[in-house]
Amino acid sequence: MSKTLLRLLAIMLALTMMATACGDDDTAGAEGVDSSDGDASTVGGLPDLGGRTISIAVENAYLPFNYLDPETGEPTGWDYETIDEICNRLNCVPDYKTFAWEPMIQAVADGQFDMAADGITITAERAGFVDFSDGYISLEQRLLVPLDSPFQTVDDVLNDDCGIVSQVGTTNLQTAIDTFGEDRVTALEEFGFVVQSVIAGDHCAAVIDETAGQGYVGANADEVKLVGDSLSSDELGFIFPKGSDLVQPVNAAITAMKADGTLETISSKYFGDSFTITYDDIPYPECKAEEGCTDN
Repeated sequence: MSKTLLRLLAIMLALTMMATACGDDDTAGAEGVDSSDGDASTVGGLPDLGGRTISIAVENAYLPFNYLDPETGEPTGWDYETIDEICNRLNCVPDYKTFAWEPMIQAVADGQFDMAADGITITAERAGFVDFSDGYISLEQRLLVPLDSPFQTVDDVLNDDCGIVSQVGTTNLQTAIDTFGEDRVTALEEFGFVVQSVIAGDHCAAVIDETAGQGYVGANADEVKLVGDSLSSDELGFIFPKGSDLVQPVNAAITAMKADGTLETISSKYFGDSFTITYDDIPYPECKAEEGCTDN
């Protein structure tokens, strides 16, 4: 059995185990939602958002969660399929807005968007100024190295003095600093640049989310590999402004999608051997961290 398939099975198990995760008890009821049992304001037993338009910030540069299709140039990915299905169940209209990663969480906290989706790790610090959905994927932070690298473990890299790379503003970057020391770590703007710097030999290893690297490794097994034990285990969630009335409905939809297997079906499309799109294939959106941007 391939390593990628093993990782896929692990993700599927994590999704099943999280099916009973609880939502935010402090969130208010959604617009047009009556929480009483059997009320007409439900769709298949789920809250009915009454056709409400939901603005969603996405980076469109983070495989396999969101990216521009190599053939059509249209935005697609796990986030799009999952949120489209959530809105299908809740009777809402997703309005996706391309926005750079680095300012994204603060923009949501400020109310610029109704929510954001970008493989965002749930942390206590971030939960201080945004609300999270229930976790939808459990992931591991791992080391990505060139295929011909002599490093096989985290200790191997610790015992060297080579440079480590990760993406700015991510928990991966903080994990890299905590593990290897700030002097050894370089932060780059885009995840694709992080991977390419490892392939080019500019850095000996990258700290990445295992799920984000699976498609790339699967299609480039002759260039890179994941090594060593997990550096950190985390859950991913969607984010909302504090007190958002969307948290409870979205959590209800996530729970239903876990229970009926829909989330597993979507995940198997993007986190397995069949996903072969790489950062070499996709166009990057014209959106820089210093500029932001809100047009798809």
